[in-house]
Amino acid sequence: MNQISQKQLEANRENAKLGGVKTEEGKAISRYNAIKHGLLTKMVLLPSEDENALIEINKQLRSDLKPASELENILVDRIVANTWRLGRVMKIEKEMMEKDCEYENWNGQIQKRSIGEALSYDFANHDTYGKLIRYETSIERGIYKALHELQRIQATRSGERPILPMAVDVDISEEE
Repeated sequence: MNQISQKQLEANRENAKLGGVKTEEGKAISRYNAIKHGLLTKMVLLPSEDENALIEINKQLRSDLKPASELENILVDRIVANTWRLGRVMKIEKEMMEKDCEYENWNGQIQKRSIGEALSYDFANHDTYGKLIRYETSIERGIYKALHELQRIQATRSGERPILPMAVDVDISEEE
């Protein structure tokens, strides 16, 4: 990689001062630019969510997991964020089910349908529920990945030999 000159570095710094949102109002608005449904946002707490509940989860997990270094703190942050997001998925699922169990029939009347009927309709037409389950699975994997890495680091710190990560291939074919 090429080194940049001092002159170029100074020019870059000056240019950086020119761009971006300037006002506090603009900054407050732009911080939410990436938020749609809240499942993929990097920001953990959405405006409508309970900050005290997130703080309590953070305190409890830090107490349980006892991070002792910056890297361990980063991993606990990931666990806290993904635990919070997992709770959000559960709330979204509940709201989805409640909404999808009601529909307007051909003459404008609100009708009820069972959860099974609502899921069947969703799978056939939108697969929203399937997408939500994939988000949930991804979030859970993130929790376990960070937790396992934290456990490995803490085991090493305490003088234990950490268990190596392992992948297992499974063959379910009938051929021998």
